[in-house]
Amino acid sequence: MNVAPKENIRMALDAIWSHRFRSGLTILGIIIGITTVVTVSSLLTGLRAGVVTFFDELGPDNIFIFKTSGDPHQTFEQLKERRRRPIKKSYADLIMRWSSTVRDVSVALFIPPVSNGSPIAAKVPGFETDNLSIVATDANAIELSPHEFDQGRYFTAEEDARRMHVAVLGYDIAQALYPDGNAIGRTFMLDGAEFTVIGVAAKAKGGFFGENSADTQITIPLGTGESRYPEIERYMITARAKSGMRKDAYEEVEDILRKARRLKPGTPDDFNISTPDQIIQQFDKITGLIGLIAIAISGLGLLVGGIGVMNIMLVSVTERTREIGVRKALGARRFDIVSQFIAEAMALTGVGGIAGIVFALGITLLVGLLVPSIKTSVPTWAVATAFLVSMAIGLFFGVWPAVKAASLDPVDALRYE
Repeated sequence: MNVAPKENIRMALDAIWSHRFRSGLTILGIIIGITTVVTVSSLLTGLRAGVVTFFDELGPDNIFIFKTSGDPHQTFEQLKERRRRPIKKSYADLIMRWSSTVRDVSVALFIPPVSNGSPIAAKVPGFETDNLSIVATDANAIELSPHEFDQGRYFTAEEDARRMHVAVLGYDIAQALYPDGNAIGRTFMLDGAEFTVIGVAAKAKGGFFGENSADTQITIPLGTGESRYPEIERYMITARAKSGMRKDAYEEVEDILRKARRLKPGTPDDFNISTPDQIIQQFDKITGLIGLIAIAISGLGLLVGGIGVMNIMLVSVTERTREIGVRKALGARRFDIVSQFIAEAMALTGVGGIAGIVFALGITLLVGLLVPSIKTSVPTWAVATAFLVSMAIGLFFGVWPAVKAASLDPVDALRYE
């Protein structure tokens, strides 16, 4: 008596349905484990896509030089980096003069949004916000890190040289100050000085956790920033490598800076130099650690679920001892019995895997609706892997009950009450 695989699957599903409440409790661990893995994978995939887009906008051929390894917008510095000498504006001229692999260089001055212990606010009649960052840049910064404009334009080299009080607003801060959408040509107060809006950047793409600091940034000419804040030395230099030469440019710029800062051979850099892909690699390390933690947590759920499946299958073998005896008496082979119970275990965990995937999709969709700034993306590989893992658990934990069922003596099984 040969049993077709399709018949085995049908009997497995019938057995699960006839004990659906018990089956649901059994696969709860599988559902929790699969939900955790797929949800975390979806969120991390969306976050990574946002980060990659963010640095693509900054310029894939760019090399960034700053005093510390942190975000230039933040004033917090690691203890070991706090005593480093500031990056000098003059380094930009040295790079252009000595480098053969750098196409252009731009300088930015990051101005802490705090004055005399109080947050700096941007004000217009009836509206005010201190959710901002202030950056003073060269006029050519727009060429190294191009971005679109919602309104207006970037400032010119002449406006920079004349230290004019003009500003380009990030999209969100423009909306906060000018809700009517008309910002160009209008003025606002910033730290006691009046500035005229000449441009509003388009909504930035990508970012960390759905946020992009460019949307709340006020950009002013470098000369203006230096004249208003002569005591600040938080310079960052952006060097744009020639096409296809970023690796060579990176090494060349690092060597130029080491010579300019008179660092002895063998001593570590006392400055931070990075490229977009290096920052993305650092992000990947962090998200990889989060992924490992999520896998460990879900692994416990899957282990509990697998043990539950084995336990329920052993109970099922005991409950259906007489049925097994009848099947053997009618000619069922050992392979048929093993196949039947393994198919049942795999169907049980497979249903748990599908339920977990559905829950994960629902959670991911809900997060995207509640927090639109966080871009969620469900990777196909996570869904496929989750389903295959759930089936594999059924196979692994269903072998022993299946073998036990196939080992029953048909005469003893028929006598079982």
